[in-house]
Amino acid sequence: MKRENIEKAYKLAKAEYEELGVNTDAVLAELDKIMISLHCWQTDDVGGFEKEGAELGGGGIQATGNFPGKAKTIAQMRDDLDKVLSLVPGRQRLNLHAIYGEFGGKLVDRDQIETKYYQGWINWAKKRKIGIDFNCTCFSHPLADDGFTLASKNVKIRKFWIEHTKRCRAISADIGKQLGTPCIHNIWIPDGSKDTPIDRFGLRQILKKSLDEILSVKYPKKYLKDAVESKLFGIGSEAMVVGSHDFYLGYAVRNNMMITLDNGHFHPTEQVGDKISSILQFVDEVLLHLTRGVRWDSDHVATFNDEILLIAQEIIRANALSRVNIGLDYFDASLNRIGAYVVGIRAVQLAFLFALLEPNRMLLKYEESGKNFERLATLELLKTLPYGAVYDYYCLKKRVPVGRDYINEILKYEKEVLSKR
Repeated sequence: MKRENIEKAYKLAKAEYEELGVNTDAVLAELDKIMISLHCWQTDDVGGFEKEGAELGGGGIQATGNFPGKAKTIAQMRDDLDKVLSLVPGRQRLNLHAIYGEFGGKLVDRDQIETKYYQGWINWAKKRKIGIDFNCTCFSHPLADDGFTLASKNVKIRKFWIEHTKRCRAISADIGKQLGTPCIHNIWIPDGSKDTPIDRFGLRQILKKSLDEILSVKYPKKYLKDAVESKLFGIGSEAMVVGSHDFYLGYAVRNNMMITLDNGHFHPTEQVGDKISSILQFVDEVLLHLTRGVRWDSDHVATFNDEILLIAQEIIRANALSRVNIGLDYFDASLNRIGAYVVGIRAVQLAFLFALLEPNRMLLKYEESGKNFERLATLELLKTLPYGAVYDYYCLKKRVPVGRDYINEILKYEKEVLSKR
């Protein structure tokens, strides 16, 4: 797109929003503060690099598709991530799983991992001035084959995963210390039952004890922030998931820690956007994993849809940006993986931009005055205002492709790099 046209369109958009009392320059300054944690596993379909040719196994999740160009080495993954970062405005973060260490061809089991295996990632992030978040990996391992890890009644299995998660937290603290920004360590486990269990209480009691032991080691919050993540069901855990939303919500509130809300981990009729204002009454922060579930937790690429928009609106309306940590979590192997990232990141940014452009003082005044027609009419009119022109201008200012231009950039990378793997 021509610079002249982008600037002209922005000038007109700015004037329209000014009539509503919204300063678009101030909005873009606020948008620029929002960082999105990019999930590294979109590049390789959640395979990891513990061994050559590693693939996702178990956990009640799966990556579908076989689009050419999957990252097969850490070097390829970093090249892909650099390309993604060059195509989106703003400064983001990186989200790593424990299976993405640099193990030098050795088999390092998960109860033996140390910071040294992730030092390359720390150095990579330091050069790019971005933070890193981290996750224990409690799937794709023989000791997770029966569907239980931290809630396992087998003491040997449970101790293995407790040690793994302890080490992941220690690594996370080291990452945060070295990068000068807190590393969020998220605990998600697949533990659950395919058919109706008899001892739900016992399994949840075991999980609580495991978490208590793991979290008994304290680290400064300036280095490490802990989060726990629930799920409604997964493949092989249709009847019951030990770490349900009720379980983790109670645990997070009691321990004043973050709960992770993945909008694919709830019943399709539930809205994560509606949960945020409730949960923030009782905990300091929340972590979001944004995705797009189609009928179940299918982890389709996030798009600018009603669900993502409501999440953004609720955060902005609650003035809670400083208390919400935003990450992506999807893995679609059916299309260009670089494109999957860029579409998702831009969609989330657009949702937050739309929310920031709303004249919330005006809308709240209508609401508190009982002017329901005026509130509804204004909300509908906002849908046709030129927020796209504002986003185009933001991309121009941050020197990244505007509009459709990023599509050609990705196709060029596919031809020159991805197709040759």
